[in-house]
Amino acid sequence: MDMHAPTIDAATVARLAARHPLLIGDLRSDHAGETGAVMIYRGILACSRDAAVRDFAARHLETEAGHLRLLDGLLAPGQRSRLLPIWRVAGWLTGALPALVGPAAVQVTIEAVETFVDHHYQEQIDRLPGTGEAGAVRALLEHCRLEEVEHRDEAAELLGAGRGWLARLWGGIVGRGSAAAVAAARRI
Repeated sequence: MDMHAPTIDAATVARLAARHPLLIGDLRSDHAGETGAVMIYRGILACSRDAAVRDFAARHLETEAGHLRLLDGLLAPGQRSRLLPIWRVAGWLTGALPALVGPAAVQVTIEAVETFVDHHYQEQIDRLPGTGEAGAVRALLEHCRLEEVEHRDEAAELLGAGRGWLARLWGGIVGRGSAAAVAAARRI
């Protein structure tokens, strides 16, 4: 991942948190989300035998692992979610179960997750000023958000126009599950 932003580390984030009280919780939820995203793609790779799905998952796994590395540097280990083991299992299952169903289920899942993530990152970006150290954090989040949007759009294109009631139901469950996970990760 090529990130051309000023160096941002946990000490910088700690300083910024005094002026931006939601920052640590937001970044904790982002770190937990990227942990879950890595596991979603690992779950897909563990269960799918479809070559196109496996290629899709392998490419996006690399991007999500890059996001996770970026976020690892922003939080001291004690600031990360204590629920990471749960997010790892939940993420893996969120990838593995649709992979067992088939390519369309995988694409519905990714489209739903990434739609949620796009909005989640955008809310954080909107709260941060565009200059100084906070601007650097904002730029990093925008970089991640844009890559997540690419994942969403690719999944939607692969899925096509047809979404039956079961796909809509599953997408809704995935979106609500993502929102619940963020709410918990912000606090714990």
